Amino acid sequence: MNEAPRVSEAEWEVMKVVWASAPLAASDIILKLTKTFSWSPKTIRTLISRLIQKGVLGYSEKGKYYEYFPIVDEEECMKQERQNFLKRIYGGALKPMLVQFLQDDNLTSSDIEDLRRLLEQKEKNKGTEET
Repeated sequence: MNEAPRVSEAEWEVMKVVWASAPLAASDIILKLTKTFSWSPKTIRTLISRLIQKGVLGYSEKGKYYEYFPIVDEEECMKQERQNFLKRIYGGALKPMLVQFLQDDNLTSSDIEDLRRLLEQKEKNKGTEET
């Protein structure tokens, strides 16, 4: 699997808009983002250009404007971000991160039960993969 390019926090916000409603004209992306952020249209256009250069965002010409669409899907980018976080903070090891999270976080009984179910399901799936 090819690694998804690194996406900055600001670029991630642009991609969330595009993933939710592609294809979109730059003016549509700008309109949606300026409702939430105090970014100038020039800043947003710069972010769009960076995403195109990184190969995360594509475009097609539609008359006098361009429509933008994702080249990399959201799940692929999320997976890459998770892996980068694990490598950077925990040396790639999942267990220390989970232990730290469980020690620091105030989990409800419902949260604990959900986690227990997820782990049990993971254990069942692992058993079927090994046979």
